[in-house]
Amino acid sequence: MRTERNLTRLDRVFARLDREPERPANIFVPRMSRHRVVLLVATLAFYLAIVWAVAITSWLVRFDWQVMFFRPYQQWPEIHAFLDYYVVLGQRGPTAVMVCAWLGWRSWRQHTLRPLLTLGASLLLLNITVGAAKLGMGRLGPHYAITIGSNEMGLGGDIFPSGHTANAVVTWGILAYLASTPRARRWLSALSAVTSLGVGLTTVYLGTHWLSDVLLGWAAGLLILLALPWFEPLIARAEAWIFQLRDAVRSSRGRTVPTPAASPVGAPVMATQPNSPDGEAPARETVAAARSSRAPAYLAPGPHTTRSERTPVTPVGSRRPPHSDRAPRAAGTSARPLTGN
Repeated sequence: MRTERNLTRLDRVFARLDREPERPANIFVPRMSRHRVVLLVATLAFYLAIVWAVAITSWLVRFDWQVMFFRPYQQWPEIHAFLDYYVVLGQRGPTAVMVCAWLGWRSWRQHTLRPLLTLGASLLLLNITVGAAKLGMGRLGPHYAITIGSNEMGLGGDIFPSGHTANAVVTWGILAYLASTPRARRWLSALSAVTSLGVGLTTVYLGTHWLSDVLLGWAAGLLILLALPWFEPLIARAEAWIFQLRDAVRSSRGRTVPTPAASPVGAPVMATQPNSPDGEAPARETVAAARSSRAPAYLAPGPHTTRSERTPVTPVGSRRPPHSDRAPRAAGTSARPLTGN
């Protein structure tokens, strides 16, 4: 009696991962809807409002100084060690490597470069926009502040907006942006929001950023995620160009480039019987693909004969151990009778 093997949890995970061995026909690509445009405009207005509030040294700057003098790292020193590691989730190097590894595996499974190209485009936009804002406003951080109550802008700093916060929003938010199902998109959006919120507040706790830096970093990262659908046509053209370049390199090396129209090996083909009369439809039969004339590796080279045609081979030597007291049997000796007479 044969019993079926019970699937373990690891088997079920791998079975779920093997559902997309090839590129899906309908990959979800976010579009620039009216709702998305409204969110983009509102986020941009919030971004400009934070910059204006800091530039005119409003109540937000005074609140920044109050939080700095409160020194949260001295109020709750027991969580300092944990937050030193947690803030790494906002550093560009480690987070980019982790997310790139996951998206690279997904690109390989789905036979598409869109996840990696989308990550590269978002990080490029992040470096350009956030880097330009940092250098343009030149604000000093809390540890390097000179005048109490001032906005510390234009003094050669590079902390406004917060790069850790913006990077956390973009790097973890890109997973929600590339999600293939609405449920996964909602869960990943909530997870990326909580992660980026925690990273921003951690920088305020450690005293490396003002609170206004974190607010502007959230807005800067969200602007990049909301504007990504405008770059989807460019990403698609880049993917097509890379695949064309790969096919050109393969053809130049003498490799045959597979075409989508080619039938797979072993597919049924139409064969016409030679004795079929004219005017009749040819008979259909399934013909397997032509097999190679080369013998399989497990067969010995040379012609193969049937067992009855093979010459018997006598093994060298006898397998029976020698006996000195036993006389050799004569060739002409008759068989012994079965009875005693």
